[in-house]
Amino acid sequence: MKTAVYPGTFDPITLGHSDIVRRAAQLFDKVIVAVAVNAAKTPTWSADERVSMARQVLAEFPNVEVKSFDTLLVTFVQQSNAGVILRGLRAVSDFEYEFQLAGMNRHLAPEIETLFLTPAEQFTFISSSLVREVASHGGNVSEFVHPIVKKKLITRYNMQHVP
Repeated sequence: MKTAVYPGTFDPITLGHSDIVRRAAQLFDKVIVAVAVNAAKTPTWSADERVSMARQVLAEFPNVEVKSFDTLLVTFVQQSNAGVILRGLRAVSDFEYEFQLAGMNRHLAPEIETLFLTPAEQFTFISSSLVREVASHGGNVSEFVHPIVKKKLITRYNMQHVP
């Protein structure tokens, strides 16, 4: 059974993330969406809230599981009996950072492969931070997130109902 781990902060999960998961779910027997509890970041939602949102958004994929983790990524991957780390690349600007991470992870755990997937073209400019920025100023985020996430953003930012 081939298992892949797709790690991230998912603050919040976007349609770009969902697109990567959809693609991965077709390639692997099991995909674990790993929600990072990152002490270096101050997420908008708690890990439990981010896990809950991701589970709701990704419920249509029977071979996808959502978990949080607060360990070294390669440790989580090993504990999950996975052999692959999935990373999404939106643009060339993502590559340098992702390349460094992949190199470090390969050094720490040579048995784990890192694979890069790109989202569909219409999602390449979407990031969680941009979605939060648009939402915080009352902008319409409907084209960037699942309706469940949109509701959470409206509540979080006290937005008027946006179509």
